[in-house]
Amino acid sequence: MTLPAGQPRWFYFASILLLWMAIFVPGLFQPPLFDDADAAHADAGREILVRHDWVTLHENGIRYLEKAPLPYWAMAASFHVFGVSAWTARLSQALGVLALLFLLLKMGERFLSFEAGFWAAVVCVTAFGPYLFTRVLIPDLLVGFWIGLSLYFFFIGWRQGQPSRMACWGLAASVAFNVLTKSLIGIVFPAAIIFLFLLLVGDLRHLLKMRLVSGTIVFLLVAAPWHVLAALHNPPQGQSKGFLWFYFVNEQFLRYLGKRYPVDYGTVPLLLFWGLLFVWLLPWSAFLPQALRSVRLRLLKTADMRHSPEAANLLFFVWAAVILLFFSFSTRQEYYVAPALPAFALLLGGWLAREAQSQYGGEAARSGRVSATVLFLIGLLISGVTLTFAIISHTPPPGTGLADLLNKNPDTTYVLSLGHFLDLTGSAMSLFRGPLLGTALAFLFGTGLNWFLRRRGQPRYGNFALALMMCIFIECAHVALGVFAPVLGSQPLAAAIGKQFQYGDLIVCDGEYANASSVNFYTGEQMLILNGRINGLWYGSLFPDAPPIFLEDAEFAQVWSGSRRVYFVAQTEERRAYLEKIAPAYPLATAGGKVVFSNRPEVKGTIKITIKSGFESLPGSDQSHAGAH
Repeated sequence: MTLPAGQPRWFYFASILLLWMAIFVPGLFQPPLFDDADAAHADAGREILVRHDWVTLHENGIRYLEKAPLPYWAMAASFHVFGVSAWTARLSQALGVLALLFLLLKMGERFLSFEAGFWAAVVCVTAFGPYLFTRVLIPDLLVGFWIGLSLYFFFIGWRQGQPSRMACWGLAASVAFNVLTKSLIGIVFPAAIIFLFLLLVGDLRHLLKMRLVSGTIVFLLVAAPWHVLAALHNPPQGQSKGFLWFYFVNEQFLRYLGKRYPVDYGTVPLLLFWGLLFVWLLPWSAFLPQALRSVRLRLLKTADMRHSPEAANLLFFVWAAVILLFFSFSTRQEYYVAPALPAFALLLGGWLAREAQSQYGGEAARSGRVSATVLFLIGLLISGVTLTFAIISHTPPPGTGLADLLNKNPDTTYVLSLGHFLDLTGSAMSLFRGPLLGTALAFLFGTGLNWFLRRRGQPRYGNFALALMMCIFIECAHVALGVFAPVLGSQPLAAAIGKQFQYGDLIVCDGEYANASSVNFYTGEQMLILNGRINGLWYGSLFPDAPPIFLEDAEFAQVWSGSRRVYFVAQTEERRAYLEKIAPAYPLATAGGKVVFSNRPEVKGTIKITIKSGFESLPGSDQSHAGAH
């Protein structure tokens, strides 16, 4: 199965690169980093350089021990080379996606066909899920890259019969890097996938051929040093149980069982978790049933079984199934499915290649036309709904922002990663008129052209039509995300503070750090936290050397009424009444429903001075400031 003659191989490599650039490069620069995990993780990367500490992660000057370090090392390296900014925070993740695409191309070419690898990469780069799950600085899609690389080396060794050192050591190193990316699942997933695959093919004896001793040494040489150093740098002290208990017991085992403390996450209902897979793979999920039907759970014991496409498809299926089943029995978020998406892309790529090689009257071609018809109907539905919202939504009065038009859901809604999008109302849709119209046209013509081309016996051109449709749709989604940005982040508030900030000034976050983490990142100044000693910063605050940044109401009253200028980042305008009971409050800036107040009137013509912030003279403080920037 090969692509048609007439186009050199570099054309297909260039096509993948161009699709990646069209979809992922614009997102490097806009929108600004969001609050919560996005800016908090970027700040952890920045603090590596500020502190010259590559062992213990910090956020807002507090130990942050729950995450593996590799994504933050990559961000710190990017900051060191290109400077600290939103695009440099996102650069390593975007490059990781590009590496994943070329890995899929290589896996498809080696184990199926070049065309299968090409379509696998196209599916992965244009599907909605990979784009959506990389809008925030979380490494879950990159976990899929390391799993894929691990299985690439494993499958080479299995096909060899007696695996080479390169295959075994490559597998061990890939698993180790995955552990440094996402902790224990970095070894649990590859191990479970390999074991189940060998069980299905009746070859568990292959485990004894995998150079387990030397492979373990390679794994430990890569993965162990950081864990040992982190344990030595963060032993049990004060009220904390140290790094090892928190990182392994609390964040791995107790999290999986839903007993992790603090509970700062929700769980997606199981049926929704599985059903959303069709959204994350859109539009290629229309062909997923055929791709899954091509998987054979039992392989014929023939001489070429190890080199058969059926064996490769079985491995890809087991890859996806293990991840979905693993999270079916634990707490789960929408994006937990991300490491399985590359496996589905390979299955889809293999089927699309078979369809392209099928005769017009063949079973694959007929099945493809049926899926194209179903997809066209779905495209008409999406086009009709988005066009209706674009037409019937009324333009809000001048000065009305998105935050004024959103629903106010209970706080429990926002423990889900996409919870804020449930706030959207019919009135709010008027601010998304352009993206809605673009989406309507993209799905109308994209799915329609795909249907027409497949009816004409040209499925490859139909695939390109769907890829182009997704480029347009994702650009519309990117524009819409920019409209949502002031609600999801606080960069405009940080900019307003930056214009006024002077030596000795203080910034206070109302509630937990996640409410305004982008203020911390964009100003480069450590924030005080009012009534927010919870969630991400809670455990680090238990160490005796934690800076005294957590305030209760009485301590804050002394700060707000004191001699230093204070910037108070509030989630609502209603907090003004609370402040004015202590001392006058002057609004400085408003964006996305959030407000910055100051206890001093605005000073015109102020020039920002980047210096250390000092907390050593705060009421009740007996520690020096450990996190000044």
